[in-house]
Amino acid sequence: MSEADYHDAVAKHYEKLYAFGYSLAKNEHDACELTQETFFRLLTDGGKMRDSSKVKSWLFTTLYRIFLGWQQRRARLPHFEISSVEDELPPATPEHVDLLRNDAVREALLELEEHYRTPLTLYYLNDHSYEEIADVLGVPLGTVMSRLSRAKGLLRQRLVMRAIADEGKDKIILLKRRPHSTS
Repeated sequence: MSEADYHDAVAKHYEKLYAFGYSLAKNEHDACELTQETFFRLLTDGGKMRDSSKVKSWLFTTLYRIFLGWQQRRARLPHFEISSVEDELPPATPEHVDLLRNDAVREALLELEEHYRTPLTLYYLNDHSYEEIADVLGVPLGTVMSRLSRAKGLLRQRLVMRAIADEGKDKIILLKRRPHSTS
């Protein structure tokens, strides 16, 4: 892979790849690390890629596999946060985080189980086709379709429940602010 191709891949896919990493890791620092590791692997292993038109799928597949490797490692070894490294990580700009746009939607999405959240994120936030998602996740096309359908239903339920809860909070606040009559 040429240097120009690498820079083009970073420019085209960084934000969506970061958003996908964020949806998996559920925090900015791990999302940055996943994204950086993925682009590092593209830089070191990208030359082995046979079809450069599939760089998008390669990037998302690689990030997902890195994430799965982290999950397996965490299951075997406890993970400790090292606060001294926090300042060395590159900050995520608001533009990166804003890819998920709405806080309520993002929070509801992050509550979904990983096997529902991942295809939903790939499809809606990263513009992957069903076939690309099947390749990235290593599952059959029918499984992708099923998970997307189920994920949309679960997300819709969570958003409705949030709206009902928020409406209840608004009524409580209005009741507390209502002036008392003196008659």
